[in-house]
Amino acid sequence: MNVITIAGNKPMELNIKNENDPRIKFVKIAFKRRLIALIEDGLEWVIMSGQMGVELWAAQVIIELKDLYSIKLGIFPPFLEYESRWPEIYQESFLKVIEQADFYQPLYNENYKAPYQFINKDYWLIEKSDGCLLLVDEEYPGTVGYLLDKIKKEQDKSNYMIIYITPEDLEEIVREKQENNQMELD
Repeated sequence: MNVITIAGNKPMELNIKNENDPRIKFVKIAFKRRLIALIEDGLEWVIMSGQMGVELWAAQVIIELKDLYSIKLGIFPPFLEYESRWPEIYQESFLKVIEQADFYQPLYNENYKAPYQFINKDYWLIEKSDGCLLLVDEEYPGTVGYLLDKIKKEQDKSNYMIIYITPEDLEEIVREKQENNQMELD
C-alpha cells in the first residue's frame, strides 16, 4: 500500500474529555507501531480529514515519524472552517497539524452546507487510498461507522485493505506497559 487513510472515533465517543487523558498515549503508541510497519512495507502517504480525536492524534504521530521516515501527510477536510465548532484545544491542534502537513486542501471551497460534504469526503478518501487504518470497536463504531460501511462495500469490489486497531489492541499495549513499568510513550 502506498497511500492509506486513517479514521477513528471522536474523543467523546471514547469517553475522553480532555487532551490530558492518559489513554491518548496508548492510542498514539498503537498508531505509531502500525504506521512504522506500514512505512517499512512501502507506505508513502497518509491522507485524512483531520477530524478531532483519533485522526488528529494519528496526524501528530505521523508528524513525529517524519523526522525518521519518508512519510507524507495530507489533510483534506470536507469544507472550509471544518474545525470552527470544535473545542478550542482541538482547533489549536488542527491548526498545528495543517501547518506541518505536506498537503492541505479542503474538498469543498465553501463552509458547511449539508451532509453530502461528509458523505463525499468519505468516498473521496476511499477512492484516493489503497487501504484504511481504523481505530474502531465494530460493535460500537460511533460516527466512524459511516465510513466503515462505505469501506466494506468497496472492499467487496476491490483489494481495498482494512487494518484495525481494536479495543483489545489498546488493552494489550496497556498491559505490556504496566508489566514493564513503562507508562511513558515509546
